[in-house]
Amino acid sequence: MEYRQLGASGLKVPVLSFGTATFGGGNEFFKAWGETQLDEAKRLVNISLDAGVTLFDTANVYSRGTAEEILGQALEGIRNQVLISTKATFKMGDGPNDYGSSRLQLIKQCEDSLKRLKTDHIDIYHMHGFDGNTPVEETLKTLDNLIQSGKVRYIACSNFSGWHLMKSLSASEKYGWSKYIAHQAYYSLLDREFEWELMPLGVDQNIGTIVWSPLSSGKLSGKYRRNQPRPADSRDQKGGHHGPALNEERLYTIVDALDEVAEETGKSIAQVSINWLLQRPTVSNIIIGARNEEQLVHNLEAVGWNLSTAQVKKLDEASASEPVYPYWHQRQDTVLNPVPELY
Repeated sequence: MEYRQLGASGLKVPVLSFGTATFGGGNEFFKAWGETQLDEAKRLVNISLDAGVTLFDTANVYSRGTAEEILGQALEGIRNQVLISTKATFKMGDGPNDYGSSRLQLIKQCEDSLKRLKTDHIDIYHMHGFDGNTPVEETLKTLDNLIQSGKVRYIACSNFSGWHLMKSLSASEKYGWSKYIAHQAYYSLLDREFEWELMPLGVDQNIGTIVWSPLSSGKLSGKYRRNQPRPADSRDQKGGHHGPALNEERLYTIVDALDEVAEETGKSIAQVSINWLLQRPTVSNIIIGARNEEQLVHNLEAVGWNLSTAQVKKLDEASASEPVYPYWHQRQDTVLNPVPELY
């Protein structure tokens, strides 16, 4: 397993991590992702460890804490062999202070996550989304205190806009607090908006990218085909869809190119899709989820080899889309932006 530096930190992470949103299935939305219980979770953890995957990603909101509980039990006795990433910010109750990134909420949610995970520290603590109601200084000061207390090792963010992240980095620099070292972001061959602003920001500020949904909720798994019905067992068919409406013609154009590359490499469409992401700037880690052992073993084979430059270019061209303003305007000027192909 290849390891990469995570942003401007000293932390090295495997290029693949195992995501546990499929653990528990505590409500209708997460049931569509999966309903993995403890015995199966232990098997998936052991398969991951055997492959060198030592980073496990979860969140307090996944089935309202059930995923954290199952992961904590699955890691009993081996906690010192792994890294744990979890998150806070989203709604965990019906009260006015049961969501957000306020000092009150973060301290409570961190303590609750530690108990559910059966650990005394969180290796990477993400803000799951930006809280526009809480001053960034309050959030970042609280996170810095959690680091100083030893309950958190590193902090990261997820689903931030460019200005959200830059404002946060600026506040941390101003006051000498710990900075976000990584951004967990939605990114795939089908969903490349991350490249418009957040990737250049990551390059400039040395922010590592942890990719979630690398197969775009299964659309790049190889099951979606032109002139064929959508698979009945897919996540979006079961109600677990996220993101904008699907442009089916663009998807099938990408799948056609993936088919060609898959045939050339002897790999599957899913494996090629994940490997393409590993060639992208700032990407340190890709979260792979699995509802069963077969899916996990299959996705683990996306590493240990690399697409050729020509194959990457073929996939780049098939998945290209016209960016929104001002990004299309900026890309016209190769003097001011001399390396647009980086993004």
